[in-house]
Amino acid sequence: MYEKTTLSNGLRVITHAMPASFSVSAVILVGAGSRYESAEQAGISHFLEHMLFKGTRQRPTPKAIAETIEGVGGVLNAGTEKELTSYYVKVAHQHGSLALELLTDMLRHSRFLSAEVEKERHVITEEIHMTEDMPQELVNSLIDELIWPDHPLGREIAGTEASIKGMRRPALLAYVHERYVPNNMVVSVAGNVRHEQVVEEAQRLLGSLRPGPVRPYLAAPGAPGQVRQAVRVKDIEQAHLCVSAGGLPRQHPDRRALDIQNLILGGGMSSRLFLEIRERRALAYDVQAYLDYFEDTGASVIYAGTDPEQLPACLDAILEEMRRLRCQPTPADELKRAKEYLKGRMLLGLEDNSGLAHWLGSQELLTNRIQTVEEIIARVDAVTADDVQRVSQSVFDPTLIRMAVVGPATDGKALEDLLEGAA
Repeated sequence: MYEKTTLSNGLRVITHAMPASFSVSAVILVGAGSRYESAEQAGISHFLEHMLFKGTRQRPTPKAIAETIEGVGGVLNAGTEKELTSYYVKVAHQHGSLALELLTDMLRHSRFLSAEVEKERHVITEEIHMTEDMPQELVNSLIDELIWPDHPLGREIAGTEASIKGMRRPALLAYVHERYVPNNMVVSVAGNVRHEQVVEEAQRLLGSLRPGPVRPYLAAPGAPGQVRQAVRVKDIEQAHLCVSAGGLPRQHPDRRALDIQNLILGGGMSSRLFLEIRERRALAYDVQAYLDYFEDTGASVIYAGTDPEQLPACLDAILEEMRRLRCQPTPADELKRAKEYLKGRMLLGLEDNSGLAHWLGSQELLTNRIQTVEEIIARVDAVTADDVQRVSQSVFDPTLIRMAVVGPATDGKALEDLLEGAA
């Protein structure tokens, strides 16, 4: 499915050839994200990602960078997560060599002009303000703080106003030298390409980078904090609710069982939460469940937006569905549907070469190995109803359940009583 070459400096190059494709997607992934930051550095990974679009020696302005790709009809973007940062380009296949050349120029030759640092400081501050005005984003931040208190995983990726205000050019450059080393990076390319050609270009563009020591992350706490709920009062129409429970590390043997359990609970319009909370009881328009996987920890999270007066009923319904998964085996037909949903969505996501390049590269960077589609499908097919119930009993342990709410003032005691009753 893919080819891999590791250069002498530790840079890993992954390709997937799609000769019939009209395009090429190139991604450079770096082991830099918010969980590697100290409190003083909070937001530096994200700040740095922004700065790489501000100009290089060859392309001295943001406009020059954008025009390089938009001038050939391509797409350029980046994203910062908690354990990685990615930079990607998608272009028509005849411009494939331009993709990696531009990304390398940005990573190696960005100027970090002090004036641009100051301008971007204001932009990121406004981004933080925007999150405050988006209750669905804010409640997810609050639940992370409850799951991982006083830990980088519990902090917002963009940092805080205070940390961004204190960010200076020397700190950004030091962070580049610390984490943007070839042995902490992966180049992943998918589309109408040849592996040998990509390796040759990577060697020419990035082969002279020197490897270096990479500081490890701070280990995650063994259990969530003692505080069980967080409430942010806002004068808005809806109450936004997040309920979290335990989770699993990224490479845990029960990961696929948890994936399936999460889909049964809150994945799509046929899930239990959607049918119970939206269709049967009309308590919410948007209700869903998602999973966070990290190297040494994880979390299960359920989100719902509801009328403030219906908040206790919505929470009670969520806790009941969690209890059902703990106490009752999943029927065979429901288990089969969840498996087919999981496999189908994975395969659909890999139809696009951009998704495929990210999928291959992130696996290599985060786990040092790539599972093939066939391996994952085999693991999914092997999951039993007993596996789903067993993993539910573990992650839905009532002592691990936490809750965050953003919305009008509510009866916190009533919600706390419901959490206590879940035990």
